Amino acid sequence: MVQTTASRQSATLPQGSPLIRVEHLTRAIATRAQRTVILDDVTFTIHSQSLFAINGPSGSGKSTLLNMLTGIDRPTSGKVVFAGQELRAHGENALARWRGRRVGIIFQFFQLVPTLTARENVLLALELGGGGGLPRSAWRKRAQDCLEIVGMGAFGARLPSELSGGQQQRVAVARALANDPPVLIADEPTGNLDSHTAHTVFDMLAGLTQRGKTVVYVTHDRELAARAEARIDLLDGHIVGQQNADAILTHAAEVE
Repeated sequence: MVQTTASRQSATLPQGSPLIRVEHLTRAIATRAQRTVILDDVTFTIHSQSLFAINGPSGSGKSTLLNMLTGIDRPTSGKVVFAGQELRAHGENALARWRGRRVGIIFQFFQLVPTLTARENVLLALELGGGGGLPRSAWRKRAQDCLEIVGMGAFGARLPSELSGGQQQRVAVARALANDPPVLIADEPTGNLDSHTAHTVFDMLAGLTQRGKTVVYVTHDRELAARAEARIDLLDGHIVGQQNADAILTHAAEVE
């Protein structure tokens, strides 16, 4: 199983320390007819408590890279090292437990359970993730605290259908915070929101670095990508640009 020592260290690394190192990562899908390379020799570093953007157009490999970072998918070659531990070295069950405690995932389309209230959606994350080290008696307060952090404390009894898109995404962020993971990974977190709401939600998400979180987000919006402290630009599975990411550029083209 993923070592708990490394898990504890990942939550206490000083700001700016390397937290995630991706080394020569390649993901390819082979059939009898052809071999399709989705990510090609990708290398970069994400530092602790930073706001990190993965930028690129549709089909550039962004979502596949997120699946590698969260251990949902395994690389064809290369590795992802999280706080000194290589993810590929562990089995699926261990990775699922690790993911529940160490990574909070935020989806473009919220993915809230429609029959549960906002508070119950956060409580469900605590149930599935082991409670973030808290006794069950403290879970309800933890859920409320997470809703307060994202400005949704007064809406805990509302169903998702009774909330706006921006409010639903805030609840989704609260759910991602439930088990107090050191890393939040967001897949196009503002892609389903209008421009004003998108910037308001993004401001809230970016502010979580001040609470000790490392926030990694995928976007095709260059304006939002430019707000990150560090960034890689993907195109056709290659890193074609970078900022403060210790990345190796493997293609000369620029992301449009």
